[in-house]
Amino acid sequence: MRDRVGIIAIQGDIEAHAAALEECGAEPVRVLHAHQLGDLHALIVPGGESTTIAKGLARLGLAEPLHGFAESGRPLLGTCAGAILLSRASRNHPVPTLGLIDAVALRNAYGTQVDSFAAVCDPGGAFDALRCIFIRAPRLAELGPAVETLVRVDGDPVLLRDGNVLAATFHPELTEDRRVHELLLAPKG
Repeated sequence: MRDRVGIIAIQGDIEAHAAALEECGAEPVRVLHAHQLGDLHALIVPGGESTTIAKGLARLGLAEPLHGFAESGRPLLGTCAGAILLSRASRNHPVPTLGLIDAVALRNAYGTQVDSFAAVCDPGGAFDALRCIFIRAPRLAELGPAVETLVRVDGDPVLLRDGNVLAATFHPELTEDRRVHELLLAPKG
């Protein structure tokens, strides 16, 4: 039986995450209601527009169920806007956040849409030579003591782990490299 992995389907690159999960052998599930979270192995809050997704989470009453999901110990990944929403706070036109990763998100820290870029991560570790695509990307700052930096680009943390919660300031779903999605699916231990 394949692991079922939810993707919050309010807005963003849901289809690219679904394709990445399929390639990793998981079954993607588009999530718009709290009752859909019950039997999921893991969950993704995708990139997109953080204000739109935050309003959708509020409208659909998903904030508390997402807290419960994280508290259950199941893996959770936020990419770009999703990383903003998982942070303890956001700056630069703040949006409501869920406080699931001990970091502050600086929205649009790399500039506007025209400033989007791709870069290979700093060398070393399990993610060596990972290509990262940044689209109106945030930076994650003021990291808490339990937050682990897994990937850096030009010295800046771009993939973080805080317990069972992962936050990527880039879009791993837009490349053919599936290591970030595989990390989400990896058993604990």
